[in-house]
Amino acid sequence: MVGRLPDANFWEGRRVLLTGHTGFKGAWLALWLKRLGAVISAVALPPPAGPSLANAARADEACSGIMLDIRDAAALAHAVRESRPSVVFHLAAQALVRQSLADPRQTFETNVNGTLNLLEGVRNAEGIDAAVFVTSDKVYLNDGRERPYREDDALGGKDPYSASKAACEIVIRSYAECFFPTGRPAIATARAGNVIGGGDFAVDRIVPDCVRAAAGNRSILLRHPRSVRPWQHVLDCLCGYLLFAETLVSAPAGLPRALNFGPGGRRAVTVESIAIAMRDALGSSSQITHAAQHDDRESGLLLLNSDLARSSLGWQDRLPADLAIAWTAGWYRQWSEGKDMRALTLAQIEGYGAIREHAE
Repeated sequence: MVGRLPDANFWEGRRVLLTGHTGFKGAWLALWLKRLGAVISAVALPPPAGPSLANAARADEACSGIMLDIRDAAALAHAVRESRPSVVFHLAAQALVRQSLADPRQTFETNVNGTLNLLEGVRNAEGIDAAVFVTSDKVYLNDGRERPYREDDALGGKDPYSASKAACEIVIRSYAECFFPTGRPAIATARAGNVIGGGDFAVDRIVPDCVRAAAGNRSILLRHPRSVRPWQHVLDCLCGYLLFAETLVSAPAGLPRALNFGPGGRRAVTVESIAIAMRDALGSSSQITHAAQHDDRESGLLLLNSDLARSSLGWQDRLPADLAIAWTAGWYRQWSEGKDMRALTLAQIEGYGAIREHAE
């Protein structure tokens, strides 16, 4: 089975507000929306120092961008009003577990207060049809079960990042029920599994760690080699977000307001397996090493059940694991050679739509 693709007729000329366009997922989404013909306003912090997808692929050229901190309620509300969006995508966040352990206050303020500020902006604006708030697969109260988590499972979080995203889910649902009871705008949350793809340069993520190790001829240090995660390519994930927004606008009746986006169980593999595959695809000889001690506040096993997204949206993950790794490694190889990364990124978006067979 081949899943649906985003409808260019829906997005052509549609006004979109995107938060977090300087981040990894946000930059990919900005470029895809631009290709679909959307008119994009975007708010985010400047890209971090060093390489980034936003800079490499010139994501700012896809949108009218404003640099602001989503913790600034007044500035964010002004941006919502001025952009006059039909659809809102909220991706801006502090997205790293280890950073949340080092600075929990900043994590909660950015993720929870930033989400609250955007909800207030949406509540006081006119003309918004739908808003998709991206949270995380880590919103679930993880008890180490082997059964994949479903959307109606209990929320929770042992680390500040996971707890902040679970808190966002509660805040968003309260606004939807109290302030948008008619379902307009349609407010929903998207819970995605771990993503890989070209242009991620964040610290403490396995693919960027492999890229840096290969470039520096260093070993790859794994803190949680046996941890299992629902890995998927970033384009599979973003395809789900786009289809979710389309359906919230065009056919919201009966549509769930929270959906998981992750691969089937056969695609959930260990951190070490991903590291080995990436190392080999990069042509690197880096050794794999394990940390002598590690922080056990990150869950060892996390699986998602995405049947609801498949049945309600017609979404399907398209990229098999080997192709996801190959596309990711190919992106970094061409980046290291100084190639035109905007052209390559757009070519991968185009190629994603050309895949005709189900990935699994």
